Amino acid sequence: MGVGKYASAAPPVEQNREVEGHEKCCDQRENDHAPSFDSAARAGKWHKRHSPSFSCHRCRCSAILGYMVQKVVVPLPPRVEMFELGVVCEVFGFDRSDQGLPVYDFSLVAASPEPVRTRYGYAIDVPHDLDLLDEADLVVVPAGGEEIDPGGTMICAPSDHAPDSCLAPLHAKLREAVDRGARVASLCTGAFVLGAAGLLDGRRCTTHWMHAAALAARFPSAHVDPDVLYVDDDPVLTSAGTAAGIDLLLHIVRKEDGARVANTIARRMVVPPHRDGGQAQYVAMPLPECSDDSLSPLLDWITANLATTTSVAALAAKAAMSPRTFARRFQAETGTTPARWIADQRVYAAQDLLENTDLPVETIADRVGFGGAAVLRQHFARLRHTSPQAYRRTFRASELEQPA
Repeated sequence: MGVGKYASAAPPVEQNREVEGHEKCCDQRENDHAPSFDSAARAGKWHKRHSPSFSCHRCRCSAILGYMVQKVVVPLPPRVEMFELGVVCEVFGFDRSDQGLPVYDFSLVAASPEPVRTRYGYAIDVPHDLDLLDEADLVVVPAGGEEIDPGGTMICAPSDHAPDSCLAPLHAKLREAVDRGARVASLCTGAFVLGAAGLLDGRRCTTHWMHAAALAARFPSAHVDPDVLYVDDDPVLTSAGTAAGIDLLLHIVRKEDGARVANTIARRMVVPPHRDGGQAQYVAMPLPECSDDSLSPLLDWITANLATTTSVAALAAKAAMSPRTFARRFQAETGTTPARWIADQRVYAAQDLLENTDLPVETIADRVGFGGAAVLRQHFARLRHTSPQAYRRTFRASELEQPA
């Protein structure tokens, strides 16, 4: 799977259908519920750092209005894959308070009573205490499992086919977590664990493209999309293989704690700050090496000049290419079109201004190059499943709830 410096793409068609009518739904929800924010908080209905969460079941537009993550628990299945485990530890287990970032309550637990061994043979000494999942805001299941598929990868045996599965107690805990409102995520073949728990039934999901067919065959009620980096079917989230786990976890951080926190973690990890979940798991053309004719300098220039209305022809000329060659090269390096990529960068810039300034939405739209609040709202709903006003209100509310 190629990893470009600036990778983004259009969300799947199914996701676009899901967002249709979103703004109307969210606006109605804001009107219906906005007065209840303070009263609900006074009533003590949420954790001290949790933002109010209103769930729109028709279009699932609760994304940004969800709660902030505090407690993260990672159950380690047998033959756990170390890359995926390391990714979760790096994102949520590392203390970055020196940069003003949140410190998560982070725990590793053994998913079964047996000692946890990696696929490389060495053991990891962690307690088997699944009760830790009872208070988790987020549960992340890395790749691993108790049986080997034809490709040699460890996956989880479904509990309905194997009632004596050593992971059956974990399956029950995962279902309970979702029932009480927590989020559950899987990385790579960790999706088989979620499938065995029944959490993928009727949901869009993904896994490594090599195992997508097996996941779909084993769990026919799941809607497996083999072509995307990750799927956010809140409250169940799944990622493709290996590096796509980084993209999903940074997406969760961005969704819960904002773009500044996610971007700072990404910089510390030396990875791209954002790749849209709808991007293909692999790009048709090989990504070029970072060289003098790479588009990276041009992409840097675009992000620094988002307010400038620039045509594709003008960008092609700036890159010293014909428009057709430029379009092909842009698709190869970013996985999407120039227009979509620029629109996405404008949304990310708007997020930062919504979080950190009191500028009116109309002014923000002008500053990031959208030219009007209506266009900003349209693209914000496409990417963030909420309106700019709701996004700002959520983060301002969470700031007010922080202890002095």
